[in-house]
Amino acid sequence: MAKQLNAEQKTIGELLGKRGVKFLIPDYQRPYSWGREECETLWDDITAFAFPFDHEFDSNNDKYFLGTILTFQNDSYQSEVIDGQQRLITFLLMLRAFYAAAENIQFDNKERVLSSIGQCVWHTDEFGNINKTSIKLKSEVASEDDIDRFQKILETGKAAKSNKSSYAENYRLFEKWIAKFKSDNPAGFSYLPMRILNNCILLPIEVDSQNTALRIFTTLNDRGMPLTDSDIFRAQLYKLFAQDGKQSKDDFTRRWKALRDLCDKNFHPRRGTALDDLFRRYMYYAKTRRAVELKERISDTFDKMRDFYAKDNYELLRNAETFKDLEELAQFWEDVANRSERFTPPVLKKLYVLSYSPYNIWEYVVSLYFMIHRKLAEEKFCAFADKVMAMILMNAILDLGKQNIRRPFVLEFKDIFNGEIPEFDEQFKREEKILRGRLTETRFSNSKPVTRAMLAWWMFSDHEQNLPPLNTELHQEHIYAKNRHDFEPLNNPELLETLGNKALLEKRINIGAADYRFTDKKKYYLGWQPSGKKYQHGTFNTELQFFANNLDDFTERDIIERNEEIFDAFITYLREQDLLI
Repeated sequence: MAKQLNAEQKTIGELLGKRGVKFLIPDYQRPYSWGREECETLWDDITAFAFPFDHEFDSNNDKYFLGTILTFQNDSYQSEVIDGQQRLITFLLMLRAFYAAAENIQFDNKERVLSSIGQCVWHTDEFGNINKTSIKLKSEVASEDDIDRFQKILETGKAAKSNKSSYAENYRLFEKWIAKFKSDNPAGFSYLPMRILNNCILLPIEVDSQNTALRIFTTLNDRGMPLTDSDIFRAQLYKLFAQDGKQSKDDFTRRWKALRDLCDKNFHPRRGTALDDLFRRYMYYAKTRRAVELKERISDTFDKMRDFYAKDNYELLRNAETFKDLEELAQFWEDVANRSERFTPPVLKKLYVLSYSPYNIWEYVVSLYFMIHRKLAEEKFCAFADKVMAMILMNAILDLGKQNIRRPFVLEFKDIFNGEIPEFDEQFKREEKILRGRLTETRFSNSKPVTRAMLAWWMFSDHEQNLPPLNTELHQEHIYAKNRHDFEPLNNPELLETLGNKALLEKRINIGAADYRFTDKKKYYLGWQPSGKKYQHGTFNTELQFFANNLDDFTERDIIERNEEIFDAFITYLREQDLLI
């Protein structure tokens, strides 16, 4: 059994020239991406090291460190490359260009140079004879069209001008730079590749498993984006489709791009990529389904996502239905974002209010609900959405933290899977007195997510309230303006930051109405036409419309009374959802 981690610095020649070594760029890696800038920097650094201007090169002691190569040995005894593919591929292209240049000229130690390079590029037999059809590095990058061209370059030493791949472009650069070096320094030509092989150092880190390698890579990598969970999952799905030939692979590539585009458009996760978030949302459903089928208890501590999907050799991702499910789930969220006609207005309102949730658990719970039912029937979903929002808002008011909000929902997953509305265990219910006290103590500043969530809930507690137009940006409006308080101060300045003084208002209106007395704000709320200018539409917020139509002023007393009204309504809401004891 391999040690968990083995690291020992090696020269390029020792690493690549080892007989029998097989490097694999796995299909979950991103395609080769180095361009002229990276290759030129590498070339300039190496040539400056190999032929220093300020001292005589010491072949026994001079070393140039080039970084790490992170691998693990897979089941096929290949060194699967997790980090370092860009350098490995680039060095093979450079060495192959040296080999092609050396073949065509006579110089001292030619056979030794060719043999040393050849053993790094190709496999050899027990006598050291190279096999130019057996390259030491293989790439399986999913949907990468240029792999065959890379193999051909290493086999033939030629890159046609019609080949526009990064491999070919970089190979031609090395051909040009090597030719110039040979022309400028013919006596030093044979020394340069040998100094690269014998004095340029890499630190190969070999670990015992893919998970260990990926974990180390994520920790150490500071040269760009590390592999994401969805990169790994894409590779497994790609293997499934690749079994059916090129047309199936092309179909997968097209569908994957469409899936990625949908996620990038609609998902904005706090961590990871948008595609990662899709897999995370689906995981809640897949884990619950599995627990129900196996009659297992659902733990309130979930596996890490990569570990969950890796179970049983990625069995879940070796099922074509899983990919269809992912596409359907992504399309569902696209339809939510676009307020598709597949949803009734009451359902869209509930989804809109949930979108203001201070915790993203609602996205996973709604995804679970959708994957079970594949539709959102109005009456049942609205009852479900109210349960979800009530539990989230109550936890946010009590400031119990995002780590604790997941547990009450996870324990309800099996019931949700079986079509029931969550009831929540008694341990998650709270005393009315405590909750009312926390409402009174809370300063609802604009920076708190719970403030926006409560204002959204309050606004749509009015069943006559309509949704704003798509893509409308809402700000938090101080009905009694902060600037007004500067010259008409409230007796209790803390009332400025209470829910009773706040409402959600379109950004375009909020900017104009921000500094005014209520008598001036009214025209912004209702709509007006400045002299000589285009008519400015009023707000969609029905409560602010009501105030503008029925109040001459909005005073300190109005703030206090509205604040109590919101609190009372919220307590009643929680009581109706059976969350109070």
